Amino acid sequence: MRFLIVGGSGFLGAELVRQSVTAGEVVAATCLTRPGTATGADWLPLDVRDRTATVDLIGAFGPDVVINAAYRQSDWATTAMGPAHLAVAASGNGARLVHVSSDAVFSGKAITYAEDCVPDPVNPYGAAKAAAEVAVQAIDPTAVVVRTSLIIGDGGSPHEDFVHALATGGRRGVLFTDDVRCPVHVRDLAAALLELADSDRAGIHHLAGADAVSRYELGCLIAQRDGLDPARLPSGRRADTDLPGPIDVRLDCALTQRQLRTRLRGAREFVTAR
Repeated sequence: MRFLIVGGSGFLGAELVRQSVTAGEVVAATCLTRPGTATGADWLPLDVRDRTATVDLIGAFGPDVVINAAYRQSDWATTAMGPAHLAVAASGNGARLVHVSSDAVFSGKAITYAEDCVPDPVNPYGAAKAAAEVAVQAIDPTAVVVRTSLIIGDGGSPHEDFVHALATGGRRGVLFTDDVRCPVHVRDLAAALLELADSDRAGIHHLAGADAVSRYELGCLIAQRDGLDPARLPSGRRADTDLPGPIDVRLDCALTQRQLRTRLRGAREFVTAR
C-alpha cells in the first residue's frame, strides 16, 4: 500500500514513518521546512494551508492512506483549515484519511469523555482542533478522526525534553499537579493509527493511555527513569494561574480499545526505569 504521512518530521509522524516502512509499505512523508530524520520515506515539502498544493501533491503521489499528524498550536490555518484541505484531496483521489485530533477539544468540566461527547473547547487550539474534526467528517464521512492525549516516548518528546530542562536547571517553569491527562506512548499510538487505517471503521475514536496522571507525576516518572532527581522538579497548580485551557481531561478509550489488537499502555507501565 502507499502511505502519505502528513507532518512526518514531527514526533508522532516520525514513528508513523518508521512503522510503515518496517511493514513494507511505500511511504512518503511531508514536511513544512526540512525533511525529518526517519529513513525509508520520500520526503515532500507541503504547506497544508495551501489547498491547491495539497490537492496537487496527493493527486501526484496517489496514496491509498493519508495520515494527518501535522499541527501548529498557534496557527489556526494549519490546525483547522489544513485538515479540511487534506479531506478534500484524499476523498477526491480515493484515499483513506486518518486525522489526528486532541483531547484539547474538551473543557475538562466533565473530566471523563466518551467518544460521543460534544466538544466544548476553551482555548484557541482546542477550537481549531474541534473545527477540523467537523470539517473532516463533513467532507469525508468515511474518514477516521482520532483524539489522543499527551504523547510520550523513550525520550525526545516535547514533554520529556521539558522535564530534562527543568531537572538540570536549563529552563524555568512548573509542572502542574492538577493538570491531568492520559499520556500515550508514541509507539502504541502509531501502531493503533495504522491499525485503524487498515480497517473499515469511520468517525471519532479515542486513543490514549490507560493511566490518568498529572504532568507533575509524569515528570517524576520520567526523571526517575532517566536518572534525574525528581526533587528538582518544581510543582504548582494550574488552577492558580490564568493559563487558558482544560485542567483535567481523561479520554474514555474503552470502545476503540476493544476493537484493536494494539494495547494502549498507561504511563505508569511504559515510563519505567532503564
